[in-house]
Amino acid sequence: MELNTVRDAFDRVAKKQKVSSSKSQEVIDQVGHEIEQTVASMQSTQDCSTPVDQKSILAALKTKLNTICPQNQLEGSQKELNVNLYKCSKVLEKVFNPDISKAYRNVDFDIHIVNQIIANHFYREGLFDAADSLIKEAGEPEAISLKCQFVEMHQIIEAVRSRNLEPALKWVSSNRGKLTQVGCNLELKLHTLCFVEILQKKSRTEALNYARTYLAPFASVRMYEVQKLMGCLLWAGKLDKSPYSDITDVIHWKKLVDELIQHFCSFMGQSSSSALGVAIAAGVEGLPTLLKLANVMAVKKQEWQAMKQLPVPIDLGKEFQFHSIFVCPVSRDQSNDDNPPMLLPCGHVLCNQSIVKMSRKGTRTFKCPYCPQDASVSECRQLYL
Repeated sequence: MELNTVRDAFDRVAKKQKVSSSKSQEVIDQVGHEIEQTVASMQSTQDCSTPVDQKSILAALKTKLNTICPQNQLEGSQKELNVNLYKCSKVLEKVFNPDISKAYRNVDFDIHIVNQIIANHFYREGLFDAADSLIKEAGEPEAISLKCQFVEMHQIIEAVRSRNLEPALKWVSSNRGKLTQVGCNLELKLHTLCFVEILQKKSRTEALNYARTYLAPFASVRMYEVQKLMGCLLWAGKLDKSPYSDITDVIHWKKLVDELIQHFCSFMGQSSSSALGVAIAAGVEGLPTLLKLANVMAVKKQEWQAMKQLPVPIDLGKEFQFHSIFVCPVSRDQSNDDNPPMLLPCGHVLCNQSIVKMSRKGTRTFKCPYCPQDASVSECRQLYL
């Protein structure tokens, strides 16, 4: 919603700029026309036998220019544009807080984990020199353990981007068992791209031979895909004009790279997304709420810094939700390590602090707030989300 406000403000400025530019050009053209007419008139008098007072011609031009008032028109047009630009800057200041440091809190981080996450990100991005320097300067030798695997991954990816699929095919062949277990058809996709490349650049016969060797084994489980590829043989050299033209789209190469990265990282025991990237993206999404909260609590700076749990929830997208979240139906507090969710004998769940309070610190049984069954603290079991 806030971004729509910014977009509308920019649209208004862009529209006003076009109008201002059009008016300015109109005034300039009008002035230029009057000057050209005056020059033409003065030149024509030179060929005339009857003398003409050129000062009167220039005086007439001055009168016309005073009537047009080009300076006033240009200044007026520019003033209107400046007003809209000023309003736009105010919208930006209102929507985007220029001082995001207000949301900063003294949170304890494990510096070693942070260093390893950053080094891991560098390796993922292929910035091996930067990662090595960080590991050396920060003294984090453990982070280098994944370097060789990421080097191999980037070699394969760079080869694919250069339309060389041999390294990728070797990796897929050596990990065929794992890929089959997760129901991945990456090997067929690689051979499909190879087949299409041959069909576009070489002969139909070579493409057919390749299909018999590498595509035929997939016919029993991927018959439709294989039949489609066989149909492509009829359009050798002109696939882009065939009913199968979509198979030549470069998007297939990009998707292949993304899928290779996903499975490569998975087999390494790593997420397909960088932990650093996810953390920053989540922080950016939650920052507006934190800034508003920081402004509200500006007079209680010490309390803001010492706060262990935020007083309001920060709603993030599903892509940032990696663990189940439980909110106690009694206290309305979100569970955490100090206040974990507890399973009652009846199957209902409450937070530990609510159970302690209802049982008077474990000295008596208590009734479940959702059913008539009684329970004791010793009968409750902690849940791990």
